[in-house]
Amino acid sequence: MAAFWQLTHLPPVTSQHFFIDGPAGRLEAAAAMPSGECRGIALVAHPHPLYGGTMDNKVVATLAKTFSRLGLAAFRLNFRGVGQSDGEFDQGIGETGDMLALAGHARHELGELPIMLAGFSFGGYVQTRVLERVEAQRLVLVAPAVKHFKIGPVPADTLVIHGEQDEVVPLADVLDWARPQNLPLTVVPGAGHFFHGQLNLLARIVSDTCFRLL
Repeated sequence: MAAFWQLTHLPPVTSQHFFIDGPAGRLEAAAAMPSGECRGIALVAHPHPLYGGTMDNKVVATLAKTFSRLGLAAFRLNFRGVGQSDGEFDQGIGETGDMLALAGHARHELGELPIMLAGFSFGGYVQTRVLERVEAQRLVLVAPAVKHFKIGPVPADTLVIHGEQDEVVPLADVLDWARPQNLPLTVVPGAGHFFHGQLNLLARIVSDTCFRLL
């Protein structure tokens, strides 16, 4: 609880917007930098581009702010074809390349700091693919889209957070995916896919879990 108390008593996080070169052209990105020493890098991926997903999604923004207040530089971007990013939707394949480009940019700017990967819904699928190419200290999946994309096994210490009443990815489907892996889930009672009214609780779960790694 101490970690979350500290987060709620810090000043608001401000984001820096910029552009990077991606595999399909220019990508619109943002970074929320910690107020003190930077202890790591967090890469946050947004939900499905064809259903309104952007880097400004409230769950994505909540994750970025939480990581920043934990002392991580939190980077996010608009996948190809979203906002001011060039390109077209590519079923998660090209979007993996977009995130890898963001990881390369973060490494170039900040050096070989520990990395955390986080993704919401479709973004979680993308991050499981990124994990095959990037060594990460922790994977955080919020409402992973296991019903819509083939998401394979993940590390045993992956933090999976899901809403009890998720209307897009039913909790039963996530349990079916997690059960063969003996992978525990954190279920938010009453929460839907977008965690309306539950964003503070989501931030607390992430901060309390990830704070212990820092």
